[in-house]
Amino acid sequence: MAYTRGNLAVQPKRKQETNPLYREKKKVVTTRRVLPLQEKLMYLLTLGAFILVAAALIWRYVHIYDLNMQAQKLDSEIANNKKQIATYQMEKQTLEQTIVPRAKEMGFVVPSEDSTIYVPLNSQATDKAGK
Repeated sequence: MAYTRGNLAVQPKRKQETNPLYREKKKVVTTRRVLPLQEKLMYLLTLGAFILVAAALIWRYVHIYDLNMQAQKLDSEIANNKKQIATYQMEKQTLEQTIVPRAKEMGFVVPSEDSTIYVPLNSQATDKAGK
């Protein structure tokens, strides 16, 4: 390696100065390339296909959500009806238990098993029942 700091013989040449009146400027020009019509149509059709598939999927999910909501409503109605049936059965049991005491209060008697009950046939009774 040469000794360059103090030796003028190996000193690198200086660049020649250019004319300071004008400077060269590099300007990058980008031109937008226009897509051909066939390629635009292909992109448009692809986008349309994706939109149709997405719409079909969304519609199916909405339909499933609606069916689930209807099922939940039916389940709640069934639960409410079961509660009502249970209360009506309790009322029925209490009424069945109070029939005999109320009948005795009103003066009815329980017939014995050996006795036969005769019901008279009236023309008025059959007319009213037949109508």
